[in-house]
Amino acid sequence: MRVTRALLAQASAALSSLVELSRPADEALSLFFRGHRSLGQHDRAFIAETAFAALRRRRSLEAAAGSGAPEALLAAALLRIIGLSGRALEGLVEEKLVARIRAARAESFPEAVRADLPDWLWDRLVAGHGDAEAMRIAQGMLNAAPLDLRVNVARVTRDAVLARLGEDEIAASTTPYSPAGIRLSGKPPVNRHPLFRDGLIEVQDEGSQLLAWLLAPRRGERLAALAPRAARASVSNVHAIVLSGEIDTRAKRLAGKLDRVLVDAPCSGFGTLRRNPDLKWRHGPEAVAELAQKQHRILAAAARLVKPGGRLVYATCSILPDENEAVADAFCSAHAEFTPLPCNELLAAQRIPLDTGERLRLWPHIHGTDGFFAAAFQRR
Repeated sequence: MRVTRALLAQASAALSSLVELSRPADEALSLFFRGHRSLGQHDRAFIAETAFAALRRRRSLEAAAGSGAPEALLAAALLRIIGLSGRALEGLVEEKLVARIRAARAESFPEAVRADLPDWLWDRLVAGHGDAEAMRIAQGMLNAAPLDLRVNVARVTRDAVLARLGEDEIAASTTPYSPAGIRLSGKPPVNRHPLFRDGLIEVQDEGSQLLAWLLAPRRGERLAALAPRAARASVSNVHAIVLSGEIDTRAKRLAGKLDRVLVDAPCSGFGTLRRNPDLKWRHGPEAVAELAQKQHRILAAAARLVKPGGRLVYATCSILPDENEAVADAFCSAHAEFTPLPCNELLAAQRIPLDTGERLRLWPHIHGTDGFFAAAFQRR
């Protein structure tokens, strides 16, 4: 599309609100659009794409432009990521800035800058995986995430959903691992599609879908879910309660009585950087340390709810061992009444062709999902 001075100014203003990091990026962008209701659909798409591209690759674009100003970051994103030519920006961006951006060579940047990560996070990845694999992990996080759907297989088959999407000229295919997953080629507004309104599909990353298969609840066992989603999906065997903590009297009454417990732990979210690039600029090592302490406490409290023979699954959307392996290892050491369950065997039993070892580890650059970790345990 043709870039105008007015559109460039709007995109720069939107990016300014994102780089402030005062709120999540998607929330900041939604707030910006609510304040600019005259923008058309194509203008909004352009602004969203360029602003998120600039936020995602903020360090390398700043190095190329020689400035962290939103206008400079935006120009660098348009030239180096979106693929606009210098001619397309003539009269809109200072010629010297365009020349500087086009002359910059990524190979001259420090590794953390090329990876578009803060130094401390890059150092953590290198320590755990080595330079080459750390760079592959980082680059996998720089691509925009696909739009995945979970089919409500209790009410419709995946093939039927694919057929309906095809009729509506929405390009889609099956996900490689989740038996209920569908991956769309583009980003159509599925929340307005009849399949979504009727509760037959839900937007959910394939990696997140696999957690349900690890938990593998059986008919008659207690389940928990969000009430609005359950109602739209026509699920009636859900009773949601909010616990104030491990000392909540209702939690005490449930101690040792639950068949399946999933700890979807609060975490840094670094596995979702494709969708939430602001997280790597908003969370530092201190925040990760605080989260790890909270994760230890939540997992220990949740374990008390599991009955003998019951299953406990600990999961995060983080890629850091501090929030993943370290938490699972400490739990194993402190809770002899729980035995680890191999995640690869749990998935194989359900004919899911995914083997990452005893614990589930998913990576964007390997599996095409968000970064996920899960460990499963059974109470003796």
